[in-house]
Amino acid sequence: MSDRYQPKPEHKFSFGLWTVGNVGRDPFGEPVRERLSPVDLVYLLAEVGAWGVNFHDNDLVPIDATPAERDRIVSDFKKALRETGLVVPMATTNLASDPAFKEGAFTSNDPRVRAYALQKTMRAIDLGVELGAKIYVIWGGREGVETDAAKNPVEALKRLREAINFLCEYVIDQGYDLKFALEAKPNEPRGDIYLATTGHMLAFIETLDHPEMVGVNPEVAHEHMAGLNYLHAIAQAWEAGKLFHIDLNDQAFARYDQDFRFGSWNLKSAFFLVKFLEDVGYEGPRHFDAHAYRTEDYEGVKEFARGCMRTYLILKEKAEQWNSDPEIQALLKEINADDGSMDMFKGRYTPEKAAALKMASFDRVALGKRGWAYERLDQLTIEILLGVR
Repeated sequence: MSDRYQPKPEHKFSFGLWTVGNVGRDPFGEPVRERLSPVDLVYLLAEVGAWGVNFHDNDLVPIDATPAERDRIVSDFKKALRETGLVVPMATTNLASDPAFKEGAFTSNDPRVRAYALQKTMRAIDLGVELGAKIYVIWGGREGVETDAAKNPVEALKRLREAINFLCEYVIDQGYDLKFALEAKPNEPRGDIYLATTGHMLAFIETLDHPEMVGVNPEVAHEHMAGLNYLHAIAQAWEAGKLFHIDLNDQAFARYDQDFRFGSWNLKSAFFLVKFLEDVGYEGPRHFDAHAYRTEDYEGVKEFARGCMRTYLILKEKAEQWNSDPEIQALLKEINADDGSMDMFKGRYTPEKAAALKMASFDRVALGKRGWAYERLDQLTIEILLGVR
C-alpha cells in the first residue's frame, strides 16, 4: 500500500460511532457483529488512521443512563480521546430511534414530544460542546409523513422553524462556539420527509432568526436517493457560504439508504466531488457516514474505513492529475475562450447596456454549429480514472 495514500490529521477524515460501530442489522436480518463500546471504537478508528470521531448522543450515552453512568462513560471516552489524539468535530442527536419519536420530533402533533425533543437536543448539545464539537448536525429522521392527512405541512415547517430558532438562542445564551448544519433526506424511515433536499434546506435557512448560525450537511446517499446530483448540491451550498459539514458515502440512485463505502459505486461522481472540495479549498471535516457490508467481521470493518480514506486520497491525486493534464487544460481553454467582444454586456444591469444588447447582432446559425468537444473531455476523464494516462 503506497504511503502517499495513508491518512494524515490534515486530511480531517472522521467517522461516526454509528458507522464503524454498525452491527449489521437490517430489516430482514439480525446483527452479525458484536456491539463494541465507544471506547473500543475510538481505538479502532485510531488504528486505521482517522482524525476525528462523531456521535449521536445515545451512541455514547444510553438513553436511560443515570447521571452517574453518564459521567463515567464520558470520562472513559475523554480518556480514550486523549490517548489516541482523536478529536470530536461534530455531534448530533438521535431523534429517530426511540418510540417516543415515531410520529416526529420537532414536528410532532404532540406538544409533549416536541418539548422532549428540545430537551434531549439541548442536553446533547451540552455533551457535544463538552467534548469539543464545533458543528451540530440536525437530521429530522422522523420529521415527515406516510399520509398527508396526518399533518398540515405549513404547520410542520412552522414547528421546525420554532425549534431551530429556540436552539440557536440556547447556544447564544450558553456562549457556545457552535454552528448548526441541517441534513436533508427525501425518504426513509418515513415515507416523505419535510425539507427533503439540500435546496429545500438552503431556502428554509433564510427564514430563520439567526441564518448566520445555520448551514447544511449534504450527504451523498441522500441526494442520490432522490436521483439528484450531489456535486450540484454541495456547489450551491458552498456558493451560499453554507457548506458547514459533509457526509461522504456512496449509493445507487433511487434505492433505499445503502451507505456504501465512499467511491465504491459511482466512481466518476466521487471523483468530481473530491476535485471540487480540493479545488475550492474546503477546510471542514471529511466525514464518512457509511457502513461496512453486512458480510464483514471487524477486520472487514477496518478495511471498510481504510478504504473510504484511501479512495478519497487516490481521487485527490487523480484530481491533481486532471488539473495538470495538458490536453484537458487545452480543451478547457478552448471551451471557455473569450475574445472580449461581449464584455460590454457583462455584469449588472444598466439601461444603456440593455439597449445596446437589444440592438446587437448575433449569428445564430454559427452558434448552433459549434462543437464543444465534451465527449473528448469526458473520455480523458475516464482514462485518468482508469489509470491509462
